[in-house]
Amino acid sequence: MTPPVVGDTVADFEAGSTQGRVKLSDWRGKVLVIYFYPKNHTPGCTTESQNFRDLYTEFQDAGADVVGVSRDTVRSHENFIRKHDLPFTLISDASETLCNQFDVIKQKNMYGRQVRGIERSTFVIDRDGKLVQEWRKVKVPGHAQAVLEFVKTL
Repeated sequence: MTPPVVGDTVADFEAGSTQGRVKLSDWRGKVLVIYFYPKNHTPGCTTESQNFRDLYTEFQDAGADVVGVSRDTVRSHENFIRKHDLPFTLISDASETLCNQFDVIKQKNMYGRQVRGIERSTFVIDRDGKLVQEWRKVKVPGHAQAVLEFVKTL
């Protein structure tokens, strides 16, 4: 599957999440921010999730919802949500279906070893299901705020 590029309608997907089975089409009519992150309970991923949590009300006020995606299990996501009081859905993509759809699985260097992992990335999908913005190789500081500023322009 070819990953969507800005301007494309994003193909519907279905996945397990902390809210049961979800589909992209469940969010039609809302702006959707999907952020992909490597792993629950790691420093960068925790900070990124907390940043989206802290701005979540502002995202909602702008007509947007936020969803996080990693390869962690739903149970791990539920613990992550509880521990960090996250108000949004986390999708479990152990099969890497969504990761492949958005082309976020990359070879990464981890302590001198090559490993396959999620490249921290964020995508904004508009009310009609079109990809309107993407950030790849995300650096956490200031990222959630930058996404919010973009969403406010929609």
